[in-house]
Amino acid sequence: MSQPEFDRYSDEYAQLLKDPIRDYFSGEQSHFFHLRKRDLICQFFRRRAIRTENLHYLDLGCGKGELLRLLRPHFAYAAGCDPSSQMMASIDDIDTRLQANEGTIPFSDACFDFVTACGVFHHVPSANRASLVQEIIRVLKPGGIFAMIEHNPFNPVTRLIVSRTPVDVDAVLLKPAEAKQLMSSSGLWPDKVQYFLYFPVRIYEHGGKTIESFLTGVPLGGQYAVFGTKAGELAGR
Repeated sequence: MSQPEFDRYSDEYAQLLKDPIRDYFSGEQSHFFHLRKRDLICQFFRRRAIRTENLHYLDLGCGKGELLRLLRPHFAYAAGCDPSSQMMASIDDIDTRLQANEGTIPFSDACFDFVTACGVFHHVPSANRASLVQEIIRVLKPGGIFAMIEHNPFNPVTRLIVSRTPVDVDAVLLKPAEAKQLMSSSGLWPDKVQYFLYFPVRIYEHGGKTIESFLTGVPLGGQYAVFGTKAGELAGR
């Protein structure tokens, strides 16, 4: 996830992500994947009966800000950070900060209620992952929640797409158990793994959504999410 690498990719990032199988699943609308993440996150907070409108949110590795923009209306304050200034160049209406050091989050201690890292950790060397989780815990308030969303290595289609995507040339996919272990060994309380992205958009929008609601525990979705909670009481509960 080196800064120069993603700075080079920024102008043609969308084109580099294009893949016939990926396009089939999204209907050639990459926005679909960001919408699915937004919906999964909002559903998590609804299940927990947590009101988010007074909470502060950070998207770590925010890139061009797609998920950040979708979630901003749901929070009192939303911010992003990324090692690539070029990836964030088009975000001019949200507080975004450059990660001059990829292992350091450029915000003060205990200032966020919720942090996401979507497709970030498979770019982080294995030896550095635990320390990045500690950084996330540092910026979380007591009771704050961290959501890690990653490609599912148990899904063969996901592995194929990742293997031929230029921006994922350095990717080392995390098994869900590793994601949970990273959280629990760092002091977070991880929730159960949620799998999603089982169906292409056309099927999802015509009955697949209902079916997927029963499959969240089946480890075959294209991606998965793990939510970990920091000790303490989160405002809004």
